[in-house]
Amino acid sequence: MKNRTILLMIAVLGGLCSCSARIEGTLRTEGSAELRVHASLEPRIAAVIASFSGRLGGGDPRDFALDGAAIGRSMETAPGISAVSFYNIDPKTVEGTITISRVDEFLSVPGVDRKFLRYSQGAGGGNLAIRFELDTAPELLLLLSEDVADYLSALMAPAATGEILTREEYLDLVASVYGDGVAAEISGARIALTLDVPGPIRRITGGTYSGRRARFDIPLIEALVLDVPLVYEIEWN
Repeated sequence: MKNRTILLMIAVLGGLCSCSARIEGTLRTEGSAELRVHASLEPRIAAVIASFSGRLGGGDPRDFALDGAAIGRSMETAPGISAVSFYNIDPKTVEGTITISRVDEFLSVPGVDRKFLRYSQGAGGGNLAIRFELDTAPELLLLLSEDVADYLSALMAPAATGEILTREEYLDLVASVYGDGVAAEISGARIALTLDVPGPIRRITGGTYSGRRARFDIPLIEALVLDVPLVYEIEWN
């Protein structure tokens, strides 16, 4: 059953492999955060993942459905996550929440300096910086879940394999293995992320803002290929 959850797990934590994802988050002054997630699969990608499930012992592909409860269980041990709750709207759509106890510990390894995520908050304001790049992405995916890494490797995503490809080369590869329809769904997919921070925003990189709310519109292909690092930063008063 857990093999059926992998695609949406990635969507929950940044939308790396869902064809439709909306993530709304609140970052609190003490460094905790809550993410509210809506994620679903487009038909052709759902069929591909169903075929994976069948080959890996996940059951009859005709019965394929994303399992919200299983998604939550599979993410409970990821560093920095204190609670996860998901439920199904339909067989291909999941909604739920993720509570992060400390943003600065999310997907962290003790004693290892990381470039992925940095957070600070002081009397003069705060800063949240995220950098997702090819040389660190495979390790981050393993921290999230070995199954996640396995599934993205099956989809040949450089974010999991570490292979250097352009976006065009990756889409050509996907089309040659899974067909033009799957490649088109990946090419057109986007992740909408909004985040409310503790104070009025004074500067943002990679998005737009109004008051305390930051908005990011992330093409899925950019996150899968990482031919250019994804860099997002918010500063607030």
